[in-house]
Amino acid sequence: MPKETGAEGRRPRGNVMDLSLWGYEFMRNAVLAGAFGGAACAAVGVLVVTMQLSFLGVAIAHAAFAGALCATILGASPFLGSLGFSLAAVAAVGPLADRGEFGPDTPIGIVFSLTLGLAFLFMGLLPGPRAEALDLLWGSILTVSRAEVALLAGMALAVALLVILFFKEIQAVIFHRELARAVGMPAQAIHYGLLIAVGLVITVSLPSIGGLLVFTLVLNPAAAAYQLTYSLKRMFLLAAVFGVASTWAGLLGSSLLRLPSGATIVLVSTAIFIAAAAFSPKRRVKKR
Repeated sequence: MPKETGAEGRRPRGNVMDLSLWGYEFMRNAVLAGAFGGAACAAVGVLVVTMQLSFLGVAIAHAAFAGALCATILGASPFLGSLGFSLAAVAAVGPLADRGEFGPDTPIGIVFSLTLGLAFLFMGLLPGPRAEALDLLWGSILTVSRAEVALLAGMALAVALLVILFFKEIQAVIFHRELARAVGMPAQAIHYGLLIAVGLVITVSLPSIGGLLVFTLVLNPAAAAYQLTYSLKRMFLLAAVFGVASTWAGLLGSSLLRLPSGATIVLVSTAIFIAAAAFSPKRRVKKR
């Protein structure tokens, strides 16, 4: 039985042990965080996959992790540190690609290598035990607070509104940025705005989902949805469903099998992608 902390009975850390824990508030918070975080990450994942920037999620996740460590060393808010570093990473990718006439993979790789080096450097400079750094790396979905759930809910709502209100512009920029600019759309601003949205979602999801898990929820559900439909609208919906299903099934599986919840969520999201790829109508079309 988990150790309770006060009237709410939240478990401070550990794996889900049995189904009786689903009556505790920490589990209800985890379920809500999984729903909002999974949906938001999967939705921006559609942008990442369709713009062929799959490595971007990894780079931003490491930038946010490095920023949180830097802020911890300075005695500042880890959230503000991760937000600043992730937005700086996003701001660097676009201009590097445009001015250097590189493909997107090159500037993303440069930013990733820089942030990875900074993360190792800051981790080495941390005084005392590194439990807080490991929490940021692995995440602690079982310890999210109501405030963190509310923040994830607000981010999921903001992403949904962004997609609904600017769907035509997003579709045009994803299809062909130069063509969108030629017809009078602010394609550059929209492109950078989408990159910023990816950075914000990853930053907000970092404390609860973790640096190693968050890019999995960005990439796998969106890649699975990409296998099953040609419609961008359906892709957003399917990705959100797959993201929520990955977190909920992962929490349930960890409860039944006594496995780490984060690792189980990763495995479930990967299994969903494998199943989608196996039954993909696009795969059958290519064979013909």
